[in-house]
Amino acid sequence: MSSDVSERARAAGALLLCRAEPDTVDAVAQLLRERMLLAPAGPGWSVLVPEGKPWLHGEEPVDRVLNGWATALAVGSTWPVLALWWDSDRSGYTLAAGFRRTVGYVWLANGTPVGEDEAMRTFAARLGLDPVLDMQSLEALARPDTEADARARMRGLLAVLTRTGLTLPPGLTPGEPADRLREVARVQPGTRQVEWSGWRDAMRAEFDVVEKGPLGPWVRGPRARALAAAQVAAGLPLAAWAVRRRSGGWAAAAALLLAQGALGLAYDRMRATAPARD
Repeated sequence: MSSDVSERARAAGALLLCRAEPDTVDAVAQLLRERMLLAPAGPGWSVLVPEGKPWLHGEEPVDRVLNGWATALAVGSTWPVLALWWDSDRSGYTLAAGFRRTVGYVWLANGTPVGEDEAMRTFAARLGLDPVLDMQSLEALARPDTEADARARMRGLLAVLTRTGLTLPPGLTPGEPADRLREVARVQPGTRQVEWSGWRDAMRAEFDVVEKGPLGPWVRGPRARALAAAQVAAGLPLAAWAVRRRSGGWAAAAALLLAQGALGLAYDRMRATAPARD
């Protein structure tokens, strides 16, 4: 690694902003298999602070590392992920949402915008921002301004997001070195460590999130057992009727009902007998 690249990497930092509560983010973030600190960041928002600095030891710069993390988190969830990154030369963001193409924007260290206006419009649309007031603020960030460096641009971006409820904990400021961000995050109220604990625990955590959501009563518990039993009860006579009529379509429907019912009962029993998480 050349001295210029090394200096740029050492100055790099990053934050991952997730539009979901920490309990929801925790289960998905484990799948990254990276050590991170997770903290609340306002109603409906969470922030992930990397504990490691893979851009120092690998061949990928900080923006590519963050693009990969944001994409992985968004694909495994139903909420958007905004990655903020910076080094000594540039700052920028990447927004990932589901399987859609990521969008991003970049500013040089002196604040010169080098992104596309379309990225700002897509950014606003995917986060549900006001198409008039918020868009005016975002368009200003994409215009030349000799008095605004890259850090000021990032602060302006966060100011727009405060209207959605985002409130970063004090000290978690874009432009700060990664070590500083990590130390600040550790002392914030409600901060927890996200660390890979194996596939079994990660999947159990994901199940916990689903069960606590609106579909929870239909996934586990009395309603789920009643639904599964009804599917089996309906599938058995339907299968017998399909055999007598030699109907492939009805046989497939019966098989689906039986499979769903059996899986529902098995899942409910498995979760009921599984050791409780701490």
